[in-house]
Amino acid sequence: MRDYEFETKRRVRFIEDLLNSSGAEGIVYGNSGGKDSALVGILCKVACENTVGIIMPCGSKRNYEADRTDAEMVARQYAIATRVVDLAGVRNGLIDAITPTTSLTESALTNIAPRLRMTALYAIAASENRLVAGTGNRSESYLGYFTKWGDGACDFNVINDLTVGEVLDFLRYLQAPPSIIDKAPSAGLFDGQTDEAELGLKYSSVDSFLLTGKTDDVDRLLIEKLHRSTMHKRRMPMTFWESHNADQ
Repeated sequence: MRDYEFETKRRVRFIEDLLNSSGAEGIVYGNSGGKDSALVGILCKVACENTVGIIMPCGSKRNYEADRTDAEMVARQYAIATRVVDLAGVRNGLIDAITPTTSLTESALTNIAPRLRMTALYAIAASENRLVAGTGNRSESYLGYFTKWGDGACDFNVINDLTVGEVLDFLRYLQAPPSIIDKAPSAGLFDGQTDEAELGLKYSSVDSFLLTGKTDDVDRLLIEKLHRSTMHKRRMPMTFWESHNADQ
């Protein structure tokens, strides 16, 4: 197990150094009420008093109830400033505007909310000279389980080397609320959604693969397939110059 006292200190220093070098005056992040955002919020607040978490409900019932309650609980416990930006109306307006031009797929509809949330975070950051903190962990990143240019976008990420299990251990060390620790991982994109059900994988299996190289053979095939098929999410867009020089 990692030494989380040491991990806290070095991650806080990383954030402090980044703020100093960038000239930013604060940090903003999406406070979703989940484990990853809780850990990011806590670490950012330790590093920077001027940290604000934005709760951004965007249509699903759980966004307005359980997720918001958990987000507010973490914010109160760690004295993190909180604002609410309700994006449901914006989402509906965008769907209404696009629908006459094409038939939106379920995937396209699902990815609207994460992209709207990141648009809101960057608008706030640009207006208040803040950096946008990312909240994606190592397990999600490896599987490509995030929205390109949505929750995958950020100015910095202080937990992207931590697996889901390590995030959980870190939160226990920091004495996060039990409701956060016991909560099933979910992107909260629609009611009843959980990460593991959608992926068809247990995060414990993914974490074992990442940390030891060992996991169930069936899970290994799926993990590797997901990693290959989502490679485009983990790199900058392909350019002509890059493609041309790769052929030289």
